[in-house]
Amino acid sequence: MTIAMPLPDGATIARRDAIVAALRDIVPGEGVIDDPIAMRAYDCDGLTAYRQTPLVVALPETTAQVSAILRWCFDNGVKVVPRGSGTSLSGGALPMADAVLVVMSKFDRVLDVDYGDRVAVVQPGVTNLAVTRAVEEAGFYYAPDPSSQIACSIGGNVAENAGGVHCLKYGLTTNNVLGAEIVLMDGEVLRIGGRQLDPAGLDLIGVVVGSEGLLGMVTEVTVRILPKPETARALLIGFATIEDAGRCVADVIAAGIIPAGMELMDRPAIHAAEAFVRVGYPLDVEALLIVEVDGPPAECDHLIAEIDTIAVASGAVSCRASQDEGERLGFWAGRKAAFPAAGRLSPDYICMDGTIPRRRLPEVLNRIGEMSVRYGLRVANVFHAGDGNLHPLIMYDAEIDGQLEAAEAFGSDILRLCVEVGGVLSGEHGIGIEKRDLMPVMFSETDLMHQQRLKCAFDPALLLNPGKVFPQLHRCAELGRMHVHRGQVPFPDLPRF
Repeated sequence: MTIAMPLPDGATIARRDAIVAALRDIVPGEGVIDDPIAMRAYDCDGLTAYRQTPLVVALPETTAQVSAILRWCFDNGVKVVPRGSGTSLSGGALPMADAVLVVMSKFDRVLDVDYGDRVAVVQPGVTNLAVTRAVEEAGFYYAPDPSSQIACSIGGNVAENAGGVHCLKYGLTTNNVLGAEIVLMDGEVLRIGGRQLDPAGLDLIGVVVGSEGLLGMVTEVTVRILPKPETARALLIGFATIEDAGRCVADVIAAGIIPAGMELMDRPAIHAAEAFVRVGYPLDVEALLIVEVDGPPAECDHLIAEIDTIAVASGAVSCRASQDEGERLGFWAGRKAAFPAAGRLSPDYICMDGTIPRRRLPEVLNRIGEMSVRYGLRVANVFHAGDGNLHPLIMYDAEIDGQLEAAEAFGSDILRLCVEVGGVLSGEHGIGIEKRDLMPVMFSETDLMHQQRLKCAFDPALLLNPGKVFPQLHRCAELGRMHVHRGQVPFPDLPRF
């Protein structure tokens, strides 16, 4: 393992009994887990290559308990790692040996649904799919739909700014969250945003969504719900080359069509998904593009015809449109199962997450293929093609010496390539520990220091989720110190105190 975490603080570990006792006073009953065997259930998140047993696990049930836990830890200089359902693929919820792991799984209620305002107020432990389940009887749904939506929690979606197959048209989590209740490290409870689309003041919701547990702990979320489209249809389009599929993606968007979803899979991913769920994917193609449109039936019929014409012009060798809802869901079942299906191909894999301009898709996929040969590791590509969000699945065997390190290096090269062609390090999984040491590839030292200043405004003691996102975390006092350049201070004419 090449990713290093901060060395545990021995003094904190020596106080473990006192910390556990204090937490039991705040969260009585079964709200504290300190048995080393029981805590192993929390020793990693979805990035399972990295594991660490936490100091202690707390499972609060109320905002007051979260506030009291954070306040006590703040007063006593104890670090805290927030955790939702643990499906993070970037190591964002990796525990630390000297930190309290605060798990929000008991915050699992839908508090309010307002169809007039088209919002739902939910606790952070509610799963993504459960929001849709709570409102679907009235003809509504929650648009962001990560592949892990059956398990991932809304709080984790907020932390990582999760996406999904329908985010091309309807946006990521940040576009669908209107308000939140957040507890700061010192225990203060804030309400930011609200039920309205454009609240007054600074866009603190935009700051909190995607902050990866570095600024505070979310205890309530207000999300947008949308009326379910009248009709949804999908196209399953096969291509002889990945380049043709990439060109089709760009041509569809260039034609002014914004599908509800646009997903691309290469041959290894197609075969793995079909063997896993058997939904009738063509096995004689190199790339499979799934395009969904929604809206009134007449509009869907028109767009299906338009996309079919574009696909044929781009070199499609097969094109099949869903004829009913069951067939449409079948098209998506394979894509949604692509990640677990990859587990049939290899004992271990790392799911990468980077975003590139759509027009660079063919070039980037070819270069990933070259890297695969160079590293001697297989890769299956599954990604949100419409917005250029890549998910290469790098397959390796952790029991073979050197393969994990090779997979890490392979993944780093993919992310460097994403930045090189004008993209970014993450499209939806976040930075966590996986991409932490690559942040200087995308950001200058000045950029990173300004981001850290924002963290200091929320968490001046730097106790929340340490070791994540920033490759080198400066103390807040260091970020605010006077910079002297060649013996000159800024604005030398101003009096100094």
